[in-house]
Amino acid sequence: MIAVILVGGEGTRLRPLTLDRPKAMLPIAGRPFLAHMLDRLASAGVKRVVFSCGYLPDPIVAAFGDLYGGMTLEYAVEPAPMDTAGAIRFAIEGRLDGTPFFALNGDVLMEASLADLMAFHITRGARATVTLTEVPDPTRYGLVLADDHGLVQAFVEKPEPDAAVTLEPPYWINAGAYVLDSWFLDAVPYMERVNIEREVFPTLVGRGLYAWRCAGYWNDIGTPESYLAANMHLTGGETVLGAGAAVREGATVDRSVVHEDAVIGPGAVVTDSVIGRGARVGARAQISGGSIVAAGVDIADGRSVVGEKIFREAPDGA
Repeated sequence: MIAVILVGGEGTRLRPLTLDRPKAMLPIAGRPFLAHMLDRLASAGVKRVVFSCGYLPDPIVAAFGDLYGGMTLEYAVEPAPMDTAGAIRFAIEGRLDGTPFFALNGDVLMEASLADLMAFHITRGARATVTLTEVPDPTRYGLVLADDHGLVQAFVEKPEPDAAVTLEPPYWINAGAYVLDSWFLDAVPYMERVNIEREVFPTLVGRGLYAWRCAGYWNDIGTPESYLAANMHLTGGETVLGAGAAVREGATVDRSVVHEDAVIGPGAVVTDSVIGRGARVGARAQISGGSIVAAGVDIADGRSVVGEKIFREAPDGA
């Protein structure tokens, strides 16, 4: 069984954390996010994983190599961004074995069983299966309407707020995990930019597109708030300290993530924030309100940072 993981995005909403490593390599509960995904794929019986890479592929290759948990790992590096369907099509070229395969967004923490997802796809005889999760507000995501058997009736990618409120809850949205078949080779042109949510799935409505409603925890880690929430979920609300991180005497770190080799100085207070690897928070400094401190930044003694992103250097265009 094959799985494709999309890890080509630049993670702009998580900058400055993603300036020096891809979003999928950020630590969640002390481990690279991709390690959690790979564990789930191994549990589902996957034997071969292809990373569809674009932005900063080298840290992924260096961390995981070509073998993990009994699965072989391969890397397909896009020459240019190809969007979701184009990236999947590029990654599977010459690799399919005639059986259904998983395609997963590389920024979604989903604890539902992938084996159950595959079983649903096969028993329905689906051409494609979209995983759904329930949310109170669907406007950030793809809203999916399906009947009681899972047959998709409408697929609306990121509906406008006015359109969403005309529908009755519960709101089931695209959860970023799919099962696809070999028809995908013919449906999506090779080496072209194509979006799976807006250009591929709508053509399958009424033609074998099914939706699987998953249960359990789900989180798109692509924002500072959701990245923190994912860490808090997996640790039961505890602060996460990366390898080599240090908290000096009298310092307080609460509901926060401190990356590798960062130092929290004496008497400093860090709450609801992320401190990048190798950063230094000076004595008596206060970091709060969802702040993000980039790798290697030195926060001066006594400084107060509330709800800010602190870059080591200004990003391009800033």
